[in-house]
Amino acid sequence: MVLRRLFQSRPALRTGAALYEAVTRQARDQVFYRDWGVPDTVEGRFELYSLHVILLLGRLSGQDAQAAEVRQALFDAYLRSLDDALRDMGVGDLSVGKKMRKLGEAFYGRAKSYEQALSGDDDALGALIERTVYADVDPLGLSRMVDYVRRSQAVLATQPLASLYGGQPAWAEVLT
Repeated sequence: MVLRRLFQSRPALRTGAALYEAVTRQARDQVFYRDWGVPDTVEGRFELYSLHVILLLGRLSGQDAQAAEVRQALFDAYLRSLDDALRDMGVGDLSVGKKMRKLGEAFYGRAKSYEQALSGDDDALGALIERTVYADVDPLGLSRMVDYVRRSQAVLATQPLASLYGGQPAWAEVLT
């Protein structure tokens, strides 16, 4: 019985992986890069992936025990993806740990900053997005990005948890 439970697939793990796949699909929408000026670089993609993960983590926060488990599974899937990406870029095993620690610190800092900015006004959110997503580039799509983030936050807030548990988050439309 204990061994069966140990090797049994946990639904939260599948859900976390499915939610992260949905994050990657959404964050790869070419409108962000082509029309809104998000840099199509490793850093730019990191920022968009992180932003979408943070939005989902926020939606799952403070809910039931299942949401807490799915939340952790989503975060774990995100970290695995970062680790895999570093290795794919040729970062050696000895350096991966240091780089992951730096990425983890960056993510936690952003998560805390986004939590504050999302509960504040658009100016605070815009300043954060300009500092992170548009770091070192012209923030030509800043107002559209702020609007998109606010709309996504609202859509996710009204989405039933059951849909999220099914691995199907609803995002706001990315308008051209």
